[in-house]
Formats: sequence, C-alpha cells, structure tokens
Amino acid sequence: MGTGLQSINLHTPGQNLNAYLQSINGIAILTAEEEKEIAEDLYYREDLEAARKLVMTHLRFVVHIAKSYSGYGLPEGDLIQEGNVGLMKAVKRFNPEKGVRLISFAVHWIKAEIHEFILRNWRIVKIATTKAQRKLFFNLRSQKKRLGWLTHDEAKAVAADLNVDVKHVQDMEGRLSAYDAAFDAGADDDDESTAYLAPANMLEDKRFDPARLVESAQWEKTSANNLSVALEELDDRSRDILQQRWLDDDNKATLHELAAKYSVSAERIRQLEKNAMKKLKAIMEA
Repeated sequence: MGTGLQSINLHTPGQNLNAYLQSINGIAILTAEEEKEIAEDLYYREDLEAARKLVMTHLRFVVHIAKSYSGYGLPEGDLIQEGNVGLMKAVKRFNPEKGVRLISFAVHWIKAEIHEFILRNWRIVKIATTKAQRKLFFNLRSQKKRLGWLTHDEAKAVAADLNVDVKHVQDMEGRLSAYDAAFDAGADDDDESTAYLAPANMLEDKRFDPARLVESAQWEKTSANNLSVALEELDDRSRDILQQRWLDDDNKATLHELAAKYSVSAERIRQLEKNAMKKLKAIMEA
C-alpha cells in the first residue's frame, strides 16, 4: 500500500520534535479504500498490525490539531503526545461500516485528550471542573479579541453566543487572567525584600515550638507504652512474629524464615501476622 511503515524510525515528539515531524511526514496518507480495508482487518479480525497502520498514517493529523493549541504555553511535543493517545482510543473504537473516514471520527478523541492535558497543566489551581466550565474555558479564550478585560456588553455577547449566564463568563475570565505565584523565592533572586515576601517565608515555623516538642515527645512515649501493653496481650508465637517482622531494628525475618522456625507454611505465617496486627490495633484503640 505504499505507506513506507517498515522503514520508519519514529522518534518521540517529546524528545526530538523536528525528527519526529520529519519521520511522520514520510508516511503516505491512505486512500479511502485502503483505510477501509485496513480498518476491517482490525474491526473484524482484531489485527494489531492494522491498528498500528491506522495510527501511524494519521499522526500528521494529530500534529495539525495540536498546533492549534500552541497559545496555551505548553510544550508542543506534549500536546502531540496527548493527541496521539486520543488517536489510539479512536482507532480502537472505529467502525468502518459507519461510512466515515477515520480522521472525522478521531477529531473528537484527539481534542478531548488535548483538552484534558491543558486543563491539568495550564494552571496549578484547577480552572474548569465541570463539562460546562470546560466548554466555556476553551470558547472564551478563542472569542476574546484583545488582552484587556471584557466590557459588560462584550461579556453579554459572549454569554449569548455560548448560551451561558454573564456571571459565568466573568468568573471564567477572572480565572483565565489570574497567574500562578511561586511559593518559594527564585533560586537566582538576589533581591532580599522580594525573597522575603515569598509565600513560603510568611509561614510560621513551628518545628522548634517548645510546646509542640513536648507534645511530640509525650505522644511517642504514650504510643510506645500502649504498644508494649498490647503486645503482652498476644500469644507468644504471634508476639514473636510481629517482633521479628516489624519491631527488630536489624535483620527482620522473612515469612519463609519464620515458617521454618514454626514448621508451618509461609502462608500460615502471613495469616498469623495479619490476625496479630488486627488484634494489636483493636487493643490499642480500645
């Protein structure tokens, strides 16, 4: 079929984008007849080689779609890789008997994966969680004509186009216009006043609070005493298993070592250990 797939040494877009683009541009596009024949091999015979051909011959379309999202400031290679995931999902679900080309069916899946990636990574704080908010997020970014804030009339126009409330448009615009502030001062920030104002430096350091140190020491002492009392409630074998499996500082015993010691199976030691842990927890919580 002239696809040249056997000779393609495909690079990963995230590692060497130029080499990746060059390699996929060397793959011939399938005709409608070729695509249908290969898709039928996958759909009816679960031919994995057919699935690979369908994916490989449509990689250039993913690149074309991914490039339309370049304005979000995310690595193009990452956008392409996410789009490729969507393409593979579409290939898996494609029915050649529906009478449509694969790319027409796959566009939804490709864009859906890219959208998810953008929403996960564009802001540390999630800006869109519901389906309606996601639709508004992408449409609002495409409809804003300038960098400044929308006027009330412009917000009303956008709301009318998207069939949403004006307040939702204004709320989303606020999220889009927000920025992520670094928690720590920059490594090369020499301005002491700027570094001092970093959020990390505004938190109270309670590590050396005397009251907290006393509380921590008391808690450790109480926990140790409770554990000692609880261990005494166990039978000798269960107590020995827990001691050797969890409490000894060095050379913790394996299940097989304890199985040999007590002449039982390793599975039996595991059951005894589990039961002893449950009993120990119940005693300490009582």
